Amino acid sequence: MQFRSTGTRLAAAVTAVLAVTALGAGTLVSAPAAFAAPSGPAVADQAAALPVFPTGARLLGTGSTGFLTYDSHPSDESREFLWTPYDGGEPTPLPRPDGTGWAMSGSDVLVHGDHVLTSEMRSLTLRNMAAPSAPGVALDLDELNGNYVAALSPTSVLAQITNEDGTAELHVVTKDGAALSSRKVSGLPADADHFFTSTPVRDGIAFVGYETGPEGARTGGRALIDVGAGTVSETYASAESGYGSSDLMFSGSHVAWLDRESGTGPFITSVDRSTRTVKRTALAADDEWSAELVDGWLVYGNAWRPAKALSLISGELHDLAETMTGASAAADGGAVFSGKRAADGDGLFRITTAGDGTPAVTKVADMDEPTPLTIDQVHVPDSVNLDRTGGKVTLGWTLSRPDVSVHVTLTHMVTGKEYHQYAHASAGSTLFSFEWDGRADDGTDAPNGSYAVGAEATSDDGGGEPVYQGWLMNVHRTGNPHDYTNNGSTDVLARDTAGVLWRDDLRDRPVNGRVETARRDRVGPGWQAYKQIEAAGDLAGNSVGDLIALDGTGVLWHYLGKGDGTFATRARIGGGWGAYTKLTGGSDLNGDGRADLLAADTAGVLWFYKGTGSATSPYAARVRVGGGWGAYNQITAVGNIAGTAAGDLVARDTAGILWLYQGDGRGNFATRVRVGGGWGAFTQLVGAGDVDNDGRPDLIAYGAGGTYVYRSTGSALSPFVRQSTSLYAGEGSKFNSVA
Repeated sequence: MQFRSTGTRLAAAVTAVLAVTALGAGTLVSAPAAFAAPSGPAVADQAAALPVFPTGARLLGTGSTGFLTYDSHPSDESREFLWTPYDGGEPTPLPRPDGTGWAMSGSDVLVHGDHVLTSEMRSLTLRNMAAPSAPGVALDLDELNGNYVAALSPTSVLAQITNEDGTAELHVVTKDGAALSSRKVSGLPADADHFFTSTPVRDGIAFVGYETGPEGARTGGRALIDVGAGTVSETYASAESGYGSSDLMFSGSHVAWLDRESGTGPFITSVDRSTRTVKRTALAADDEWSAELVDGWLVYGNAWRPAKALSLISGELHDLAETMTGASAAADGGAVFSGKRAADGDGLFRITTAGDGTPAVTKVADMDEPTPLTIDQVHVPDSVNLDRTGGKVTLGWTLSRPDVSVHVTLTHMVTGKEYHQYAHASAGSTLFSFEWDGRADDGTDAPNGSYAVGAEATSDDGGGEPVYQGWLMNVHRTGNPHDYTNNGSTDVLARDTAGVLWRDDLRDRPVNGRVETARRDRVGPGWQAYKQIEAAGDLAGNSVGDLIALDGTGVLWHYLGKGDGTFATRARIGGGWGAYTKLTGGSDLNGDGRADLLAADTAGVLWFYKGTGSATSPYAARVRVGGGWGAYNQITAVGNIAGTAAGDLVARDTAGILWLYQGDGRGNFATRVRVGGGWGAFTQLVGAGDVDNDGRPDLIAYGAGGTYVYRSTGSALSPFVRQSTSLYAGEGSKFNSVA
């Protein structure tokens, strides 16, 4: 039996396996540093050619004449399920139409049902694979309101029958010619339901799990059932039923099952059938495990740790194999497992108990030679402009085999920011790919620049060494004057009442029609020293937004953006700026490609400062635009929102009416156009650059009544459409300056 524990396997995280008992008399076991061929188990001579176990397939079950495998990456879809006889006969492919599945219970009987979940199967076909060409036996549980539990013979099954009152019973259902007979199993709790098993019927005995107890306090139960007599012979308690998540095991001396408890990893509970002694064998929580009972031995392992046999009586421990990739119980009391032994290589092995009572291992099938694992082609562009591709790019790799996992890491060469993803392939395909949405692992849009794109491919069965492939990819986006992290998305700065400045990094495009904040970072304290803080656009030509701040003495300061969300040490622009009551920047007003500045003085005169592109002297001498601007209590340079020659300006008057001034490309403006009223509800209007990535700059309005994004339409007559945002939700009074 095989099961996956919770958590994710990391190749470097190999933890020890603990075998402990509830009575405190267990043995602590750790994997050896180097695996050697075990000296204890006996190995039979292999005289004749062995059947072939398909590379990359999973072991689903075994019978007396053959074994069943499943290949999730078949080269031929008809070979998804394969029955292989031990005697070297021709394997039998078992195609599975959509919505159906296969099940077996340790015999040669395979059950094909009408649902992918065995517990939901009702319409069954029982095939005796000892004679694979013989017709199957059709058995319809639907007429009994029954569901499949286990196969008992080529003509009979265990089934859960649900009564009209909702109670459940376990029945032996048999097909005799055209007739269907049903016989109830006695001795189970009257309220038992959710019957299941995953272990073979041995010597007429079945081991079944179930759920019992009052509503709201249901617990689990286990029962050994004499199928011939239809009675329960032994019962065991379990904390929970394990229905759908556990596996059952039993032998002549023990019963066992997979258990879990909150706060711990998975473990196997085993009970001595004679003494009723309970033991717990703990397993590492981050791996996929296989386990079976062989007499008094618990056999367990996985693809990354050695397979071991633990005596549930003495605590004695034997090494069995280097790896165990799957295991299944056999009706004769033994078990088989797929894996690798140093002495025998990869294949399928049978475990029995030798004459001296120790576990004996015999190879019963060879693993066919796998195709060497290689990365043959890389489908990663050298350069991509995410604004032209909708913010996404498909990355892919062609491998030599389909039975692999491909883990991809994108690493920004400057900041070290990473993005991790698994690439996937369709069934049978060797092309593994995924669509990257331009984000880093922290949820923000990843910065522009060069990325190392590394792919690590590992075999699904855990064998062999991983293969690697590295590539360089340059990521570009259109420059955004309001971007301080060089990732193309708008960043908004806000100062709280304590003088701390915060930066919110928005997503580069709306998410489900809403402008979302990716994350907030603290820029630093001390910003209460400034009367005004303004986003200035890219003043120095380094493709990153800058900041200007006017202090109480009238000195204007320049904060050069570094591209990582922080700013260089401030540089003095000059004094005498205290004459201005309003500053607004970040927009190209004269069409020369540089960010300019507008300033309104106490007399209501508006002045134009042309951007120079110099970090040390960012503005040329002022030029008078005109008077009458004292009528406005807010002016905001919004960029070119109306499609004219250059950047535009919006101004709000004392009545709360917003007016649009279209730029003429010379630092001046056309006659104003009324936008609308009601804008007095906002304390801050911010020209925020292209927030929604439609190629036009937008406006953010902040106030106690809420924060909104006003998307520009390109029309001067109706320039904005309001859009919701998560930015500053519930924080309309927290900040006294937003830029």
